[in-house]
Amino acid sequence: MNSQLITTADGAHSLYVPALNEHYHSVNGAVQESRHVFIEAGFRYSRQNTAHTPLRILEAGFGTGLNALLTWLEADRDHDGDHDSAGVYYEAIEKYPLPADVVARLNYSTVLGLPDNGRLERLHSLPWERTTRLSPRFSLCKRCIDLRDYQPASRFDLIYFDAFAPDVQPDLWTEALFRTLYAGLYPGGALVTYSAKGSVKTALRQAGFELRRLQGAAGKRHMLRAVKP
Repeated sequence: MNSQLITTADGAHSLYVPALNEHYHSVNGAVQESRHVFIEAGFRYSRQNTAHTPLRILEAGFGTGLNALLTWLEADRDHDGDHDSAGVYYEAIEKYPLPADVVARLNYSTVLGLPDNGRLERLHSLPWERTTRLSPRFSLCKRCIDLRDYQPASRFDLIYFDAFAPDVQPDLWTEALFRTLYAGLYPGGALVTYSAKGSVKTALRQAGFELRRLQGAAGKRHMLRAVKP
């Protein structure tokens, strides 16, 4: 999909897709949104509520790689007791990988105050369908597949659901798809998403999830954490 580079309110880049009239992140702040929804409400919640090692995360919508980058950073700095050497296994689904020239222009390392160590470029350049250990605490497997065709081969503790908005891609926010993801979670596992639209809540409940409505990222009133009982 053709896209245009934009700068969001926190100085971080995102992409705008004219054909869909949709952005990859909130224009109110790409890094702020990813941290709030996926790291604070997802990763840190699961760290406190699961005993599995490693923590297994599935991302629906790899996109620019921002969520994976932030999770990698969190995993590397996670020295908390029993999780010290547990690490993270991260599986990401993306049907439309970004070209290398677009990835090279993204400014997340600068915004995050990181040295220019090529972490983001490495996330994108890794081979597909193969697990790669990027650090002692973080492994990544990318799968180039339509989310509607994906069937989890094993269970996860946490799902980052970061597809384009329900109004843009309604076929990715259905009860049937959420039932597939529900089956792919351990009991007590969670799905977090930036959307709190009524139809999304209904589809998640019908799939079996128990919902927690949380404060949304900047510019949004609410987000959702859906938990498998």
